[in-house]
Amino acid sequence: MMIYADNAATTKMSRTAVDAMLPYMDELYGNPSSLYAFGQEAKEALEDARGRIAACLVCEPRELTFTSGGSEADNQAIRSAAVLGARKGKRHIVSTAFEHHAVLHTLKKLEKEGFAVTLLDVHENGLVTPEQVREAIRPDTCLVTVMYANNEIGTVQPISEIGAACREAGVLFHTDAVQAAGHLPIDVRAQNIDLLSLSAHKFHGPKGAGALYARRGAALTNLIEGGAQERGRRAGTENVPAIAGMAAALEEACAHLTENAVRVSALRDRLMAGLSEIPHSVLNGDPAKRLPGNVNFCFEGIEGESLLLLLDDKGVCASSGSACTSGSLDPSHVLLAIGRPHEIAHGSLRLTISEETTEEEIEYLIEAVQDAVSYLRSMSPVWRDLESGKAPHII
Repeated sequence: MMIYADNAATTKMSRTAVDAMLPYMDELYGNPSSLYAFGQEAKEALEDARGRIAACLVCEPRELTFTSGGSEADNQAIRSAAVLGARKGKRHIVSTAFEHHAVLHTLKKLEKEGFAVTLLDVHENGLVTPEQVREAIRPDTCLVTVMYANNEIGTVQPISEIGAACREAGVLFHTDAVQAAGHLPIDVRAQNIDLLSLSAHKFHGPKGAGALYARRGAALTNLIEGGAQERGRRAGTENVPAIAGMAAALEEACAHLTENAVRVSALRDRLMAGLSEIPHSVLNGDPAKRLPGNVNFCFEGIEGESLLLLLDDKGVCASSGSACTSGSLDPSHVLLAIGRPHEIAHGSLRLTISEETTEEEIEYLIEAVQDAVSYLRSMSPVWRDLESGKAPHII
């Protein structure tokens, strides 16, 4: 038996997405930049996908640029805003301490190029406030970038209000919506979003496809030079099969968004309740203002890596943080940002479920985690010291 509980890392492709891709792999395989009819059929598929994705985001098709995924879209959005700001003598950027590394590492590079970066503190519940953003904006601020929903602890930020604060100040607002697209409603117009990143494989689409929304007037700077694809904003022949699959997957996810959210949230809440029964455990992030499928806990006295290995033996696919940093032995920067001590942050577990998860699987997950934590604590000298009173419990 295998239970896949790592949907924040990637999702199973939907049948709808697979079926949408197949014709452009073995029949309509033309280059969309070619002028002859066979190539133009691929071009029509490309523009059809652009229009369908735009409808899901409530934007114009021409405001979408196809990318290889969320990381590229984040990089291009931030770099573009920096270039626009520098032209006006504005070289200050506001973000948060728990962004995805695609954002944080780009900001680090910009700091080396002379930009000033303010990283907002994140409250213990995993949220930042519009007031924090307002206070951080300066006359030389060129960009605010705040993720829509956190990839590790699942907390959902007040994006509309933050967008409004940026619009009032005349500052571009970018949001990394990789974890939100297809799971939460998005309306870039109503939410005052100028730039938005998404990735297909987070909502049952294919890997290697993403999109960057840039409001008309927010000029993009190329990361990749070459041909004139994507209206000159991103060189390279478009991945037509993957883009067709992305459009089909997002359209399907948005069509069932409310019913999926209700069902998955109920399963999430049962999972949170079951794991809360483990002594000296703590939920990371606000219990309500979070993604429908995200559960993230810390367990005192154990190492997250050991917990993952035990769960793997029980057929459970889970994570101890972001899949992008799973090779690192450092504690999660997200958990440190919300105030978890190093020794607690090391004992984290992220379980991310989907609409395919069953009630029976939730009960199995609860039992598997309870058993694994108990077993690891039974042979942990750290836990013995905590239980004997030699060291104080932290949670």
